[in-house]
Parts: sequence; C-alpha cells; structure tokens
Amino acid sequence: MTKVYVWSLATRFFHILLVLAVGLAYILSEVENFLSFHVALGYMVGLLLLYRIVWGFMDVRYSKFKDFNLNLRDLFAYMINVFGEKKEYVGHNPASSWAIVSMIVLALLAVVSGTLVYGTQEGMGVLSFLNATIFKDMELFEEIHEFFANALIAVVFVHIAGVVLDKVVHKSDAISSMKNGYKNVDAKSVELSLFQRVFGFIWIGSSVLFFVYMLVSPSNIMLEDANKRVDYKVKHELFYEECISCHTLYPPYLLPKESWITMMNDLENHFGDDASLEEEDKELIQEYLVKNAAENSTKESAYKILNSIDKKGIIAITKTKYWKKRHDDIDDEVFKNKNISKKSNCKACHKGIEQGLLNDKDIKIPK
Repeated sequence: MTKVYVWSLATRFFHILLVLAVGLAYILSEVENFLSFHVALGYMVGLLLLYRIVWGFMDVRYSKFKDFNLNLRDLFAYMINVFGEKKEYVGHNPASSWAIVSMIVLALLAVVSGTLVYGTQEGMGVLSFLNATIFKDMELFEEIHEFFANALIAVVFVHIAGVVLDKVVHKSDAISSMKNGYKNVDAKSVELSLFQRVFGFIWIGSSVLFFVYMLVSPSNIMLEDANKRVDYKVKHELFYEECISCHTLYPPYLLPKESWITMMNDLENHFGDDASLEEEDKELIQEYLVKNAAENSTKESAYKILNSIDKKGIIAITKTKYWKKRHDDIDDEVFKNKNISKKSNCKACHKGIEQGLLNDKDIKIPK
C-alpha cells in the first residue's frame, strides 16, 4: 500500500467548520441571550452545506456523490461484518455514505425549520413577516425544528461511534486522514483543477466571512429584528403616566382582556396598594389595555401566556404557567439580588420591556 492523498484541503476544512458550527449551535440553543449567535451558526451551516452539495457534483475524486456507495446490500454486508474482515474503501464506505447524506438532509431541514421558527416566533430574520399571519403555529414549527436538530445530532454520534469503532477494531486511518488528507491504500490521489481550488477557497472563505458579518452587523436581513419599540407615552399618555409612576410599565399584551378588566375593576386593592383612579381615566386606560391585550398580539410571550392561563382573571404575570416555566431554572437567590429584588421587576433583566420588547437575545441578568 502507498500513501494516497484522498481528502482535499477544502473538504477537510469544511468538515472541521461543520463539526464546530453544528456542535456550538446545538449547545447554545438553550441559552436565550445567545440566540443571535445560534442563528448565525445555523445560517453558516446552511451555506457550508449548499457549497458541499455543489462540490458533490463536481469531478472531485472521492467527494462526488456518485462515488458514494448507497447500495443497501453493501450497507448490510458492511454492518454485519463490522467485527470481521473488512473491505477496504478509499473514499466513503456504505455506512459513512448513508450517514453523510442523512446529515446533509437533516441539517438543511434544521436550518430551514429554524429560520421558520425565528420568523414566526421571534419576529426576526428573513421570515419575520410570517409572525403576523401564522404565529399560532410557532410551537409546531419549534417542535419540528427540534426534531430535525436532535435527529441530526443522533446521526452525528452514530457516525462518530462508527469511525471510532473502525479505528479500534480495524486500525483504520480514517480519523488521521481527515487531519492530513492521506490514507494508506492502493488508489489514485485526488487532484484538483484550478477552478476547483478557487471554488474551495470561496467555499470556506465566504462561509466564515458570512458568519463574521452576521455577528458584527446584527441589523442585517438574516438577523433583523422586526419588533419595533413602542413609545407608550405617545401611544397613550394616560396609561404611561399612571402606570410608570409606581412600577414597571408592563406591555398590555402580557395579559388577556379578562385579566385587565379584573385588575382595573379592583384598583383599590392593587397588589397591596390603593391605585384608585377617576372613573373616566380608569375607563380610558382599560379600553387601551383591552384593545392591546394578549388576544390581539402576535408576540411569543403574549401567545404563550394566553395559552398557559387556566384561571380566569389572573392578574399577576408571575403567576402564569408560562412565566413560571421560563424562569424555573433561575435560582430564587437571583431574584433577591439588590438589582432585581423581586420577581415582578422585569426591567432588571429585560431592558426593553417598557418599550414593548421582550426579545430572548436581549436578556441580561444583573450580577
């Protein structure tokens, strides 16, 4: 056997970048204020894969899709002989061929569904316009996205386990070949044309630059926030002046109509204080609150709070199931922090709440 150059530099860099991007995106998916980073990584994965698909139709030895062994009989034979005598494959064996195709399909579906969730649920990105029409399906889209993401990670782990097993049982050089590009086999080395080299450079370079651009320019169309700040003083000065003089100005969409009516009809016992108003002022504020209540909003928090209230007329946002679920992993000691002091002090962590913004990416818990 001779030392043969199997994996080009572009293929190896793609592999490294894809592993890092998918891994980081998955890890950061549960950290709200890293949402923009998660989304940027997702877009990067999508771009890397689109280039890889084009690469797969180029005449690049061992990387062409037509060189993949997707024969089910060969796959079965390969799997049952995993601990026996192994047939040598220069490029991808049947198991890795199926794994790569599966990962490409699942990753692209995860990117597309993630973009859909970002638009319908968060009101951000290229599909932000869908928030106004199909926001009620946001949870379904989120479940679909999580399904594809989890399926992708499952295939990745199976693929890694197969490579490690091959290394241990058959002393395979597959792992080292993805670092230096070489395998000890009897075959021809891969040779790239000038066009393929340039394409490889553009493939890797533009993917990295695209990711960096999204981070340094968060107002770009891929991450753009379509949620506009609301000047409540201009929208309804009476509501603004009466409420903000005593506590955080809570956006009307955080409670349903019935809750606002219940609250406004008992201002004499407003969370332990007497917040009585002139009847005319009370009616004007109540009318504004009802008009802009959760039922009339497409915001994620409005929709989920509305669907989590099982007790009619509940007036404390912190008593809703949705609020409790979202804050369940926060230690009670955090709320005792002098910069927060109580659970109802939403603006301590949500700086834009008094302008109607509750974006996940903007959450900052005081130290």
